[in-house]
Amino acid sequence: MKKLLLIMPNFFNYPYEISEELTKMGYEVDCFDDRPSTNGFIKAIIRVNKDLIGKYIGNYFETIMKTVRIKKYDVVFLISGQSLSFSEEMIMQIKKEQPQAKYILYQWDSLKKFPYIKKIEPLFDDCYSFDRNDVNADEKLKFLPLFYTRQYEMIGRKKKKDYKYDFCFVGTAHPKKYKFIQLMSNQLKQVYTNQFIYYFFPSRIVFIYRKFFNKELKHARYNEFHFEPLKEEKMNFIYSNSRCVLDSAQEGQMGLTIRVLEALGAKKKLITTNEDIVNYDFYNEENIYVYDGKTFDFNSPFFKSEYKELDKEIYEKYSLRNWLHEMKI
Repeated sequence: MKKLLLIMPNFFNYPYEISEELTKMGYEVDCFDDRPSTNGFIKAIIRVNKDLIGKYIGNYFETIMKTVRIKKYDVVFLISGQSLSFSEEMIMQIKKEQPQAKYILYQWDSLKKFPYIKKIEPLFDDCYSFDRNDVNADEKLKFLPLFYTRQYEMIGRKKKKDYKYDFCFVGTAHPKKYKFIQLMSNQLKQVYTNQFIYYFFPSRIVFIYRKFFNKELKHARYNEFHFEPLKEEKMNFIYSNSRCVLDSAQEGQMGLTIRVLEALGAKKKLITTNEDIVNYDFYNEENIYVYDGKTFDFNSPFFKSEYKELDKEIYEKYSLRNWLHEMKI
C-alpha cells in the first residue's frame, strides 16, 4: 500500500475528510497538525512570531519525526496557511529522511497574508494555490480552487422545497468578513426574515485582541460569537435547511473561500462579496449574487428564481476527489 504524510491545519473536519478520501484512493495516511496546539494563544503567537515558542514547536516536530523516521512515504503533502509553525529547516529534515517522496504544497491562504510560503516553495516538486492573484505573481504556483466534500455532495442530492432558514453563514469572524456579513444580513431582512448566523473565533483571547485592534469589531457584542466550531451534524442540518449561503472574502484575497465550494456542492444559492467569482465556470446569475457592499437589487434574476442545476461535470470538477486528482496524488 502506498503511504502518504499529510501535514495541515486542524480546520473544522477537513483533516479527517481529506484523509478518508486519500484512503479511498489507496493510501495509508499519517496526518499531523501543522502546529503544536489548537489553543488560541498558541495560534496567535505563531501568526505574530513563532520564534517565541520555538522550543515548544521543536518538541512537537520531533514527535512527528519519530513516525517519519520509521516510514517510507510515496508522497509528502503539506496544506499550508497562516498556522504553519514549521521552518524551512524542519521541512528539509523531512526531505532528508524521505528523499524518494514526491513533495506537494497547497496554499489556501493568500501570499499577502502569509509571505513566508515563498521560502519553502523551492522544497516542493509541485506548488498550488487557490488564489489567482498569487498564481499570476508567482511562476512556481499553479492555480487550483478549493473543493467540497462528500458531506455537501449528499446535501446536494436531497430534493427540498421547504426551508427553515432563508440564508445562513457559518465561518470565522475575520474583521472585514464580519462587517460585510452584518451588512448583508441587515439588508436582507426585508426579504429573507429567517436567518442563521454563526460567527466563530478560535479563542476568547483572539476575540478580545480583534475587538481592541480592529474597528470593524469595535461595537460587536460578545454574545454574537462562538468559540467552538459547529459540529458536523449541526452543520449538515443548517445547510440542508437553508435556501441560500452568505460568503465574504477576506481582505486582500481573491481566492474563493471553501464556503463557496461547499455551497456549490450542496446546490445552494450563494451571495458573496468576491467579484472574481464571475470568472468561474459555475457562475450563474440565477444561483450567485455578487454583493457590492452597498445595496441589493431585489429585481435581479437571483431573487426571482429557484436554484438552477448545473452540468454534472461542473460539480465533479470541484469535488475533493477531483481536487486530489488534479494534483496527481
